[in-house]
Amino acid sequence: MKLSYYTDSLAHLSLEEVLQHITKQGVFHIELATGGWSPAPHINLQELLSSETAVLKLQNLLDTYQVEIVALNCSGNPLDPREIGERHREVTINTFKLAQILGVKKIVMMSGLPPASPQDEMPNWITTTMSWPPELKEALTYQWEEVAIPYWRELVPIAKQHGIKKIALENHGTQLVYNSETLLRLRNSVDSIIGMNLDPSHMFWMGGDPIQSARKLEGAIHHMHGKDLRIEDAPVSLNTILETKDIYDTKNRAWNYVAVGHGHDLQWWKTFFSVVRMCGYDDFVSLEMEDFTMQPEDGVNISIKALQQVVV
Repeated sequence: MKLSYYTDSLAHLSLEEVLQHITKQGVFHIELATGGWSPAPHINLQELLSSETAVLKLQNLLDTYQVEIVALNCSGNPLDPREIGERHREVTINTFKLAQILGVKKIVMMSGLPPASPQDEMPNWITTTMSWPPELKEALTYQWEEVAIPYWRELVPIAKQHGIKKIALENHGTQLVYNSETLLRLRNSVDSIIGMNLDPSHMFWMGGDPIQSARKLEGAIHHMHGKDLRIEDAPVSLNTILETKDIYDTKNRAWNYVAVGHGHDLQWWKTFFSVVRMCGYDDFVSLEMEDFTMQPEDGVNISIKALQQVVV
């Protein structure tokens, strides 16, 4: 496996400054954000689609620092019925187009989350038993059978038309696909081009085991995020793991994203990547750093050094 870097973690820097920062530390591959939830701070997607000069400028910049784009990331909610869903669906298609221009074969996304019925406007993440209240079963069936699966069955052929080989869905909370079971349900219903962007940090707060998830997803891991998380014992013991506080309220939260090694030690990470390789994944691991207890550059530096010891 090789280490890559997800550009949003240094959103306040220019793309050239990001490249300078990571290449000094021996990282020469990036996962580039194009929009969706991300403001895409480092590129103008529309400009790249309409201007050969803009594409050439980007390619020259990458060549200067000997950096390669290994994936484009357009994570958002394409299943939202509101205007934001329309925007995210448009970004998705445009990201496919840009991938074809740049020769990128992998797209990182999220599955999206629909509302609970055709009358609803707000996406609804159903995470409790369907036995009670009974309307939950009807809602979940609607989300899968009438929204998600039809959307993805339409989207996959478009991706293939643009040369996309892999769509990696992040196992993020508040998405219809958030674990191995839901990923495999969508993959088996649509196409094997769909796989997991396995991000251990989300598994931690949802109570799962990323190592066992990797075993279950053998052959279906398309990408990985190197991102750590720490469970904060005192808040959890009082309020449970369920968390609605602002992500910047780190002192009072039940869990926090942290620099790699600050939630789980390097022995855990070595075991994790060993199992991932054993299960057939030997591609890129993108550092995503969202530790709000420190400056972004510090968190990136710490995480790169940690991952370089375990991603081999």
